[in-house]
Amino acid sequence: MYVGAAEDAAKQTDLVVAEAKMSLARLAGMNAIRMTAYWLPGHREIGGWQLDALRNAAAGANLNGIKIVLSVYQPGSRTTPLTPEHRAQFAEFSASIPRLIPSITDYIIGNEPNLNLFWMPQFNADGSSASPGAYLQLLAQTYDAMKAVSPKVNVIGGSVSPRGQDKHTSTRHTHSPTRFITEMGKAYRASKRAKPVMDAFAFHPYGESSSVRPDFRRHLRSTSIGLAEYDRLVALLTLAFDGTAQRGSTLPIVYDEYGIDTQIPAEKAAAYKGREPATTKPVSEATQAAYYKLALEMAYCQPNVVGMLIFHVTDEEDLDRWQSGVYYADDTPKASLPAFKRAAEAVRAGRVARCPAAARTGPGLVKVPAPASPKANAKKPAPAKKTAP
Repeated sequence: MYVGAAEDAAKQTDLVVAEAKMSLARLAGMNAIRMTAYWLPGHREIGGWQLDALRNAAAGANLNGIKIVLSVYQPGSRTTPLTPEHRAQFAEFSASIPRLIPSITDYIIGNEPNLNLFWMPQFNADGSSASPGAYLQLLAQTYDAMKAVSPKVNVIGGSVSPRGQDKHTSTRHTHSPTRFITEMGKAYRASKRAKPVMDAFAFHPYGESSSVRPDFRRHLRSTSIGLAEYDRLVALLTLAFDGTAQRGSTLPIVYDEYGIDTQIPAEKAAAYKGREPATTKPVSEATQAAYYKLALEMAYCQPNVVGMLIFHVTDEEDLDRWQSGVYYADDTPKASLPAFKRAAEAVRAGRVARCPAAARTGPGLVKVPAPASPKANAKKPAPAKKTAP
């Protein structure tokens, strides 16, 4: 199991700066970094600043013994690749990266396609699901294009958010992971495809706020999924794909985003700007250390999980964003860094002595809740509030 962070700071046109940013991750006990590459309509090959910056990041990663996991997606729902032409462009763009940067072999396709922020439309006019099937089409086409470049490329699907409303009448159209994965499975079976669409599944197991412990277990009727609902996630993948050419119950899982925000001490306030949203509920650095340690141990004890990435290495300076790194925005270490490093190195070396009680070991331990039906979607939506992704 690899341990790292989702962090773009090493995407630099200066190789020295890129290497320095990767060194910060290594010093924190990390051996993996998830970075991003953005596709825009009309682009069939990565180039320009993105290509130069990723090449420098890859060089910096190699110098520090760090694996790069690259997320390829469009920057927002306005550029969702829905047409045959745009899907072909996206697939070609994605396939150009391992051709031009062969040292990067792990790719996450898409980002939170169950949310309207990154994918629209989510629903059809009758309330039936639109995004899971459309995303599956894109994933399949990209899988084929990337495998044609190199069979060694590891194509990771999903990157699904842990929550969603499943209400087409809401002003914010989103799918819960329960419904999204279920509908992905239906679309895959309906396609009659005789080969896989992904080698692993990415998931974002955020809690509802940073004050929520990683071992908090949701009600059986909940369609949300967190770290403590690993068994529910595996059960959904099992029901969606087992018996087809796509693995389900044995599909490797990557937790490619998980964050615990910290309170910023007065002596570091100058490194930040803006205001912290009330919904974030940041915690002390000691609590962050304890929660990250517990989360890493839980993930290690979940058999299908092959990687866990926190969000980020270094805090974002805007308090409206994420202060969940183990370094402050000025790249100085938080008090939580030593404990995180010990936990990361123990997990990577397989030195976890005892699995936490909340770390489930297989599917079938809980009932998988039924996804919402179009009729249920007609209920009045709850007031929107800003929460973790």
